[in-house]
Amino acid sequence: MRQGVFDLPLRAAQGRAAFFVSPANALALAALEDGPRWPSGRMLLTGPAGSGKTHLAHVWAASAGARVTAAAALDAEAPPALAAGPLALDDAQGVAGNPTLETALFHVLNLAQAAGVPVLMTARKPVRDWGLGLPDLASRIEASGLARIGPADDALLAAVMVKLFADRQLRVAPAVIDRLVPRMHRSLAFAGRLVAALDRAALERRRAIDTVLADAVLAELTATGLAETGE
Repeated sequence: MRQGVFDLPLRAAQGRAAFFVSPANALALAALEDGPRWPSGRMLLTGPAGSGKTHLAHVWAASAGARVTAAAALDAEAPPALAAGPLALDDAQGVAGNPTLETALFHVLNLAQAAGVPVLMTARKPVRDWGLGLPDLASRIEASGLARIGPADDALLAAVMVKLFADRQLRVAPAVIDRLVPRMHRSLAFAGRLVAALDRAALERRRAIDTVLADAVLAELTATGLAETGE
């Protein structure tokens, strides 16, 4: 008999109890915790949509006293201000194809390196796949450290879903989690959508969340294309 996903060991990341560590993200977390040895003081954190990159960036930012900002905000804020202290830049690949954003990021990285300030960037893909138009920016990022998060594994999905149900004060049998986890889209964002949909369905149909309802709601979400979701 397959081991229930509830039996797999997990621990909460220090300083952010809602972030669960599993084989999918443990190496990435260790790399971020090794900040003093990041190449040129920079780290690029990559992973598929819904894998928890943004959450992990916030975990690092809380421990490093870093500011968190989105790549799209770079054109609205002066690079010297952003490079004044530790920085977590979310969705860094979003600068690709925008000369203003690319130039701003280039200056941020140069200023931060000169000041000895660490910069963490998140992206779905390695920099070679971004399509940057500024070669010097591409070379700066390629010289950064690289940490990867894999697709969410069963242990991580199970732990997140348990918390999401608990947040809604829903009592769900372990069999429901064991039923859903191997069949669902491998995304933490989708886990949130699924729990919310199960909560609504249980209220509308005035029934408990069991494996039958779980199968039905999962099928509905998948059929409507909601499985492909971002973070």
